[in-house]
Amino acid sequence: MSDVVTGDAVVLGLQPARLPSRALAVLIDLVVVWAAYLLVTLGLAVATASLDEAAVMALSIASFLLILVGAPIAVETLSHGRSLGKLACGLRVVRDDGGPIRFRHALVRGAMGVVEILMTFGVVACVASLVSERGRRLGDVFAGTLVVRERIPAARVLAVPPPPPWLVGRFAGLDLSAVPESLWLEIRQYLTRARELDPVVGRQLAERLADELVARTGTPPPPGVPADAYLAGVVAERQTREARRAFGSAGVTGIPGVAGMPGVPGVAGVSGVPGAVGVPGVAGVSGAVGALGMSASGFVPPVAPSTVGPAAAAPVVASPGAGGQEATAPATGFAPPA
Repeated sequence: MSDVVTGDAVVLGLQPARLPSRALAVLIDLVVVWAAYLLVTLGLAVATASLDEAAVMALSIASFLLILVGAPIAVETLSHGRSLGKLACGLRVVRDDGGPIRFRHALVRGAMGVVEILMTFGVVACVASLVSERGRRLGDVFAGTLVVRERIPAARVLAVPPPPPWLVGRFAGLDLSAVPESLWLEIRQYLTRARELDPVVGRQLAERLADELVARTGTPPPPGVPADAYLAGVVAERQTREARRAFGSAGVTGIPGVAGMPGVPGVAGVSGVPGAVGVPGVAGVSGAVGALGMSASGFVPPVAPSTVGPAAAAPVVASPGAGGQEATAPATGFAPPA
């Protein structure tokens, strides 16, 4: 990436085009221009058969200048630096400050291109592009321009791994308003690449990020929680809040890394009461109504009366857990502490 500074002191991260892509773009442009020049030359030869030799020579020079020199200049000026070859290769000519080029920039580039590309068969342009740090030929240097890549492959987005089930809902009261986006980005990058790092380096990086996160939130992590698990839990809590703000409490189900975690039977949403979701032994909890014994669809299962004896007088609610088996829990809505 090249740091191009605009007139407003804004740094633009642009990727300069290198010699292979530029050579392919120039080759496409030359094929099109030379084909048009040959067609015009044949037409002029037929049309000027009755003229004298001086007139034919003048028309030949004029057609050479207009088609091989003037046409590329006009195309780059009107298209703001995107000729046919550059458009096919995803390139564009911009000024040194990142702005669109004008006629004077295209004129200098075209005039120097006659010497660099046409007269020397591209040898001078190739040498200058290889020597330049940003791949510029002499026409770019004199015109103050730069050829950059417009189409850059998008980076593959990796999913953030979910936190441990016993940490789900533990950070519901954490104040995340002071955490900057740059720190969130670092934490996400660490969590997605944690398995690729050396264990010692990864642990040190996780501890540093956790310290920065604690300094921003003002709340230390629970005792005994590893740094990587703490980061994953806080990121999951932030995703839950963003989803709740975007879709409301009814559309937060199925958030990756929170809902449907292994070892949490019957959990079908993330808007449950803090401390009830993910608690071992509390089966049948699904969404915000889990503490009331209701399912995610709002249907309250019937309470089966006790037929065993006084010891089993408490009604129970049965709901399928994560493994498809039925689990029972007291229908009082009380969630035992973790």
